[in-house]
Amino acid sequence: MIYGNVNNEFFDAQAALLPAPLCGALHYLKEQDLAHHEAGKFDIQIAGVPMILQVLDLETSPREALRPEIHRHNIDVQFLAAGGPEEAGYYNDDGTNEVDEDLLKTPRDILFYKNNPKAAEGRIALEVGTYAVYLPWDVHIPALQAGEQPAHIRKIVIKVPLAACLPEGTWKF
Repeated sequence: MIYGNVNNEFFDAQAALLPAPLCGALHYLKEQDLAHHEAGKFDIQIAGVPMILQVLDLETSPREALRPEIHRHNIDVQFLAAGGPEEAGYYNDDGTNEVDEDLLKTPRDILFYKNNPKAAEGRIALEVGTYAVYLPWDVHIPALQAGEQPAHIRKIVIKVPLAACLPEGTWKF
């Protein structure tokens, strides 16, 4: 997982360390006014790579109401464009989690795990401008309620194809 904020003074250096498609996706988040973008799912192209942009209006939820998720063919770049606060849970996909719903072979490229009380789950706090990049081995639980009340959030997700970030033939799920 990679975590940061587009308003951080080190943002350009942080983004430059990443493969060009991920760097481009982070700059897209910083440069576009996504807080006012039409909600929905859109095909976009960044750094010559076809990607999917999702603009979602959500309410945060208590942890017990949400399922952990992973993606195998796409890197999930999530961004809090407005609202909040929000938290996100994360832990390593170590092969011990029980599958709840497998949609990896669908266009959604998502697998939900059952909640695992033994998982060493960490948390990150998201404020407007914060991004989290979830790689295929990063189990994540986005849109967690921070505090006593749910909050409205404008969540942006860019689906970056894993294959576009790796040398050809390096990795296959």
